[in-house]
Amino acid sequence: MKIVIQLITIAVLLPSFVLAQYDFEPSFENPYGLPNPDAPEQITDFAPLIGTCNCKSQSRNPDQTWAEPVDMVWKFKYIMNGMGIQDETLKADGRHSGSIRQFIADSTKWYVHYYSSGTPTPRLATWEGVKTEEGKIVLYKEQKAPNGTDGFSRLTFYDINENGYKWVGEWVDKTETVAFPFWKIDCSNQKKPQQGDKQEIIAASNQFSQAVMSGDIDGIMDSYTADAKIFPNNRPILEGPKLEKYWTPKNNGYKTVHHKITSKEVKFFGEYAHDYGVYEGKTQNPDGQINEWQGKYVVVWKKENDQWKMHLDIWNSVKR
Repeated sequence: MKIVIQLITIAVLLPSFVLAQYDFEPSFENPYGLPNPDAPEQITDFAPLIGTCNCKSQSRNPDQTWAEPVDMVWKFKYIMNGMGIQDETLKADGRHSGSIRQFIADSTKWYVHYYSSGTPTPRLATWEGVKTEEGKIVLYKEQKAPNGTDGFSRLTFYDINENGYKWVGEWVDKTETVAFPFWKIDCSNQKKPQQGDKQEIIAASNQFSQAVMSGDIDGIMDSYTADAKIFPNNRPILEGPKLEKYWTPKNNGYKTVHHKITSKEVKFFGEYAHDYGVYEGKTQNPDGQINEWQGKYVVVWKKENDQWKMHLDIWNSVKR
């Protein structure tokens, strides 16, 4: 019996022990991972880029004119338990790509291995480079010009700040006095500060309260994601038509005349956020009498069509 208990204990504790070895991998709390303190200090060179940016991508047409900008999402995250970086581009034209980025201390350089859905290859192209004193990240790969002139493909991240960055791909000659840009990407001012997102969530909560008081079922449902679930007090989990039925006004003479949500904390996890706090309200019955109520809540918000909406809505009442 003792042996059985020991085996069960090991089985329970082993997953936690294994997970503890990878504290810097992407997780619910840190969806883009964390830099490993044992990695080279240059692992933080890309720190301002970690996360998701909405960008505009522009490349050359065959006649060398610039094509119209294409919407693009650029995501950066830590991988290999925080020892490297992976990025992914998702473009509206369907030509997606990505890179694995690793700093090798022995050579004091970043090595970037590039892959693409539009031009799959059994051997990945590799650029190498460093972050400059000016704060740019510059990477090179030897490449001849169409006329056979020796030179480099040079990729540069610049204007890097907490709200975004810019990127340009160029062919340059060996002296870097001649430069011909062939691809440019603008991700500047596309990362909204989380403080702005918090205000959006508070505003969405206020809009929900207004919809509840006015009996606006369309406004209420628009506050939720398409696959949202609610957890009412002393009720089963409701979703889909049952969720809508729960909020649909009963036309029985009762009316919510006051509804207020007060958030205590909002924390963000990539495309998700959690929010908890208290709520209060007043219901007027057919005779005009007012019943006051209050409670506590937890909401998991989710970005849907670039708007914060309630995905999981949990609440229960508290005695006054």
